[in-house]
Amino acid sequence: MEKKILLAVDDSRHSRNTIHYAVNVSSFVKNLHYVLFNVQPMISLFLKEEAQKGLPAQSKLESVVKKNTESALALLEKYKDEMVRMGIESDRIETVTRTRRLGLGKDIIDFGQDQNLDAIVVGRRGLSRLQEMYVGSVTSNVLEHSRVIPVWLVDGDITSTEILVAIDGSESSLSAIDHVSFMVSNNPEAHLTLLHVTSDTRNFNLDKEPNPELEQIVARGDKACIEQFYPHAKQKFKDVGISEGQVEMKTVKGGRRAGKTILDYALKGNYGTVIVGRRGVNKAFFMGSVSRYIINRISNRALWIVT
Repeated sequence: MEKKILLAVDDSRHSRNTIHYAVNVSSFVKNLHYVLFNVQPMISLFLKEEAQKGLPAQSKLESVVKKNTESALALLEKYKDEMVRMGIESDRIETVTRTRRLGLGKDIIDFGQDQNLDAIVVGRRGLSRLQEMYVGSVTSNVLEHSRVIPVWLVDGDITSTEILVAIDGSESSLSAIDHVSFMVSNNPEAHLTLLHVTSDTRNFNLDKEPNPELEQIVARGDKACIEQFYPHAKQKFKDVGISEGQVEMKTVKGGRRAGKTILDYALKGNYGTVIVGRRGVNKAFFMGSVSRYIINRISNRALWIVT
């Protein structure tokens, strides 16, 4: 089955990293097709209004539109040529440019949804990870507001094809399994690790003192959650041609920061792609402390966020 992803690009090193990762992904995502998408600068409202009043302003408007379109098409063609040199067939790459309308992030998301694409791929932007989360960069806007299409955040030059899926038994974890199983379907070379980080009672034990009874209750809840979740995940992979030997299940004890535990595991195992659900148990996994920790600190890896 064809899989199609949108690469939101501009003339930056972040976009080049995005291109390189998308090409490498084709090693474990078969029949992958690409849409190189560039949003042109917004046309001045004043210039549009003046263009309706006379030919000089109309000529100027047409000149600006033409220049922006030519620059965008040249950029997209450059990236397409680079992808072809890296081994991607030309007919698997589509180039699209649009004039900015509602805003970069919104325009990217709307186009992806209109075309029913399977993922939006963006590079990390901003002077620092904390800045981009709090000043509203294009990347963070796409991460925040893409509630239908999974978003792949690319940081750095990624070469590892190992995949780590962080699971907690929630509906979003099931969505993450659905997404990754579709993307790697019918690929006997793909290998995935499902990582379950056990709960830490200190996160909701107000007195922070050891409480063996509470720890046993939490442990039983963790165990029951995964015992119900894992058979579904295995069946999902089996249905798309992924054998049981290609999927490994790991459980690690959670500390005060589950996000740090996930990233430490990804670093130790040299995982190039980390996948999480948008929200976990009790709606706390994404856009809470765990996800913000991962987004702010993930380095030289790709993070897939799935609704």
